[in-house]
Amino acid sequence: MKFEFSENMKNIKPSEIRALLKYIHMPGMISFGGGLPNPETFPDEELKNILNDIMENYAASALQYGQTDGLPELKEQLTGYLKADENISVSPENIMITTGSQQALYALPIVFANRGDYGIIEAPTYVGMISSLNANGIKSTSIDLDENGMKTDELEDRLKTMRSMNIKPKFIYTIPTFQNPAGYTMPLDRRKHLLELAEQYNIPIIEDNPYGDLRYSGKKLPTLKSMDNNGLVTYLGTFSKIMAPGLRTGFTVSQPEVLTEFNKLKQALDLATDSLSQYIAYEYIRKGIIYKQIPKTIELYKKKRDIMLEALDDDMKNATWSRPDGGMFLWVQLPKEMNALKMLERAIANKVAYVTGSAFYHNDPELNTMRLNFTYSGDEEIKDGIKRLAKTIEEEKASL
Repeated sequence: MKFEFSENMKNIKPSEIRALLKYIHMPGMISFGGGLPNPETFPDEELKNILNDIMENYAASALQYGQTDGLPELKEQLTGYLKADENISVSPENIMITTGSQQALYALPIVFANRGDYGIIEAPTYVGMISSLNANGIKSTSIDLDENGMKTDELEDRLKTMRSMNIKPKFIYTIPTFQNPAGYTMPLDRRKHLLELAEQYNIPIIEDNPYGDLRYSGKKLPTLKSMDNNGLVTYLGTFSKIMAPGLRTGFTVSQPEVLTEFNKLKQALDLATDSLSQYIAYEYIRKGIIYKQIPKTIELYKKKRDIMLEALDDDMKNATWSRPDGGMFLWVQLPKEMNALKMLERAIANKVAYVTGSAFYHNDPELNTMRLNFTYSGDEEIKDGIKRLAKTIEEEKASL
């Protein structure tokens, strides 16, 4: 049979990051490409005990279909966690449990925008949002980053221009803390400015905060949601970086009317997030394990970040890079004449992998950029991998 596929599928590109995962298992390969948490951070013994408790006390519910908006007990626990962790004061009715935060990234643009509408994103930004925009036929206008995250002055100018053209963007998507892929953090004055602009132009904000708990240096900053007095911000969180990514449990915090629309869409996507994972997350918070595990993760990742930065300082001559206060990634910029995508073949031959920066742009990619992950590789692998990468860059530059 000759299959005919929809026009929608022509707009959906395979993930470069997912494709790179195959290189992790090549003999001798050092990969900085994936966004993988380190398995050393998985609380194995605690999760074994939690599973035993669940099977003993909640098996009938944990193995059954659940409510679309999530396990009530988990939502109740999340209200306390959000208040303690990010000073976000909400009720359970403000929370929806999702199948990873990626589900919310797919669904919320559909909730807020029609095909052909515009959303505002950062450049570069997380590939999961780019995939959602492509899949749902939503256009974007991109706001550049500097070392302080989204340039809100540029955003203000863009909003004025769009208003003059009678174009109203339907949402603003941002990762203000330890941005993926760049690692930058938006300072307080820009956060306030962003909220002021969203209120002035009546545009909802989607705040993605998967890395907020992973701070290794600098002062903790308030989330946009905690500063939001007008119901402008929809906040995304996940257990993937602070418990285990394989459980695929995330959560969305928003106004009830937003979650009502999301609920209708989620029914079509998966009926409900799996109950067992939700019970695990519930016990993870209820037993206080989350508050003990995060400092252990921070200790491991801080060391790895510092090793990578020191290796870059020692070995990298033909590039500049971000110096993130937290998260999992840093951003490398090569000389303008270089193309990181073309260089990837040489890098693979030298047994080192990265994600090309062009994967993180919806429009007008900067080809001389790359993202490096520092959380997954071993300490010596980080040092050796940076040496291989520096050698690759020197070879590529010499060949131009």
